[in-house]
Amino acid sequence: MGALELIFQYIISTSFIKAAGMTLLITTMAVVLGIVLGLVIAVMQESKQAALQAIVVFYLWLFRGTPVLFQIIFVFNVLPSFGIMFSGFTSAMIALALNEGAYMSEIMRSGLQAVGKGQRMAGRAVGLTDWQVMRYVVLPQALRIVIPPIGNQFIGMLKLSALVSVIAVEELLLVANQAASANFLYLEALAAAGIYYLFFTSVFMYFQAHIERWAAGGRRVDTVKPTGFFKRLLGVGAEQGMQR
Repeated sequence: MGALELIFQYIISTSFIKAAGMTLLITTMAVVLGIVLGLVIAVMQESKQAALQAIVVFYLWLFRGTPVLFQIIFVFNVLPSFGIMFSGFTSAMIALALNEGAYMSEIMRSGLQAVGKGQRMAGRAVGLTDWQVMRYVVLPQALRIVIPPIGNQFIGMLKLSALVSVIAVEELLLVANQAASANFLYLEALAAAGIYYLFFTSVFMYFQAHIERWAAGGRRVDTVKPTGFFKRLLGVGAEQGMQR
């Protein structure tokens, strides 16, 4: 069996398809939970209560200051010594979501703060409630700002999800290593996993471009050149997206 044929067999195998689904599930859930947590933290940062600000500072300091791999291993191996036990999948989700929330909070905060206070005051002046101001004035504008960095975070999380293989969660990298260990053909197994990663990344970047266009009302700002496919792949143009 040739190398290309073996790669194709790996790609269409049940184990690789299930592992790809697990990778996608972990990535999506971690990002969604991270967005929710990041929004909560961003709102807490706006609070003037010292206790809430102290919690936020400690949370950001802890999860931005330690490696993701450390956090995954800590949740899975250390928490059980305190009587808190989770499965490998749950441990992975908790660690990745908490880590993602620390970075999403900064993205959300920058998006919310980018909408000037004058616009909020103008909304209240015409009789809108605080929720209506947030819904109709702040969020539509903040959405355009936060979509590009959130897209970059999704792509980053797709690659970070490979770290959960250390706690035996059967995602792509673990399955590829297991397949290669049976015949020592690491190139073919890792190439199959790499093709899945590149496929997911490419598909998401395609949809991200359409989501950005939708958030902009179907228009592009003339002063900002569209970010090309390969620039998106390399993460170039994130700063331009922040200026939209």
